[in-house]
Amino acid sequence: MDNSCVRFAIRRCGGRRRICLLLLSGLIFSAAAAPHALAQNSRPVRAASINVHAAHLSEAAQRFGIPVRWIVAVMRGESAGDVRAVSSAGAVGLMQIMPDTWAELRTRYGLGRDPYTPRDNILAGAAYLREMWDRYGDIGAMLAAYNAGPARYDEHRTTGRPLPAETRAYVDFLAPALRGERPSKGASTAARPLNWREATLFVVSVFSYSAANAAPREGSPDKARPPVPATSDALAALQSRGLFVAPSTDGGRP
Repeated sequence: MDNSCVRFAIRRCGGRRRICLLLLSGLIFSAAAAPHALAQNSRPVRAASINVHAAHLSEAAQRFGIPVRWIVAVMRGESAGDVRAVSSAGAVGLMQIMPDTWAELRTRYGLGRDPYTPRDNILAGAAYLREMWDRYGDIGAMLAAYNAGPARYDEHRTTGRPLPAETRAYVDFLAPALRGERPSKGASTAARPLNWREATLFVVSVFSYSAANAAPREGSPDKARPPVPATSDALAALQSRGLFVAPSTDGGRP
């Protein structure tokens, strides 16, 4: 089936996620709608939702040394580009970060106060993806741990207890889109220095905080790292080829 005719919306549900398959093909619309017309109608929406966050995606990719394509795939799988998305379990934002995880990542990487802010939510999700990659070194395992949590995935590895069906479907769906690229080595994950405007000594106005929160975050890599693919190239590839490809026969399961 044409990728433009299928779209997944993924949400957590009581620690799991439910995957709602929305059929945009003739199963919903009349058979008179031509496939190429559906593709043409869907691409501008997808491109727009990616381009509006292009600067944040580039920053996250450079800072954490992971391909832009990976971040985009997870972002669209998690929230379908909805900045205000909230799951029934309480995961929030574009990358669907749980509150406790957000609190840890915010402290660890010097993020802002609002988990819904696209820039900080994308950075948090990219950081967590990088942590899962560094922990497991495998695309399927990284995605499973991001979806079900590393503790649940470790239990699966140790005891053989099957992962939730939702997690297996999540991995099957996203893994093919991530293959072909790998994270760089030696990426900077250091928190940026605290801006003086954010210190508790000072009173921050609602106008000055946004400027302070938008200050560049500089990493401190100890050695050179391979370049991350340019954002414009990655986004162009996404827009021309579509975000996802059909799942492979092995499913990409961990």
